[in-house]
Amino acid sequence: MNLSEIETFLMIVQTRNITKTAENLFLSQPTVSHRLKSLEEELGMQLISRNKGYKLIELTPQGEEFVPLAQRWVGIWKETQLLQEGKERHYLSIGCTDTLSNTIMAPFYQRLLQEDQNLDLRIKTHQSEEIYGLLERHEIDLGFVYHHLHFKNTNMEPILSEKMYIVQAGNVETKKSKIFLKELDSEKELFFSWETNYQIWHDQYVESSKRPHIQIDSFGLILSLLPMEGAWMIMPASVIKMLTKYMPVQVSEIADEKKPQPRLTYIVRHKTPNQMTRKAVEQFEERLDVYLKEMHADIYLR
Repeated sequence: MNLSEIETFLMIVQTRNITKTAENLFLSQPTVSHRLKSLEEELGMQLISRNKGYKLIELTPQGEEFVPLAQRWVGIWKETQLLQEGKERHYLSIGCTDTLSNTIMAPFYQRLLQEDQNLDLRIKTHQSEEIYGLLERHEIDLGFVYHHLHFKNTNMEPILSEKMYIVQAGNVETKKSKIFLKELDSEKELFFSWETNYQIWHDQYVESSKRPHIQIDSFGLILSLLPMEGAWMIMPASVIKMLTKYMPVQVSEIADEKKPQPRLTYIVRHKTPNQMTRKAVEQFEERLDVYLKEMHADIYLR
């Protein structure tokens, strides 16, 4: 069992496709298949299901269980190489939603990497539901999500609470500090399902006879679509703060009596964390605590 075989297997896990794996690793498909077969023979077990007619590869139960072992194997190999060079490095994998990465976490990542030259940080951008799954499988060390879900092997803690506002492009003709939802055209809403409680509120109190034509899930799409004529959106304070760096906006409070609850952001941890990254996780959380108290004290819950 060697590094190339392990890395090839982990790329297959990521892409679920032999062709894509070969492209990403700049290898031929036969080479990828040979490495996988060689690894399976050395382990004495089948790692993937070879079902004809299926475009995406499925892992066997043994393959699923081998994933975290393979990741730790690669981590140990890298640390061994650094040990030979007389250096100590920390490896950390973070799962985060797109808007949180772009609005709050990106400046923190920059600060973190400047302060710790020995940190190798891997950031994965996913939907909240996907992040729970990655954490369950030990594919990431920490997750940051909006949705409060229950998974067997994870614990969560709310860390941010943000008020929701109505936002329009800055060139809107009528500028109001407060707006009733009935004053807005529901069909021109840019809908973003921030979290479960917001979705429930939206279904109950935003006009249901007209549904939004556009549902989005990324900060980049907000930048592209909000300038459209008549477009409006409900978003939390941190997104507005970042948005104003790119474009002028009109921010209004929701005048309706029934307002959405503040949007919560959760940090999610595995109940049995990876021992190899425990120190890096602790240092990451300590520095994140300092950063949030300094830069986002108004929404930080600690």
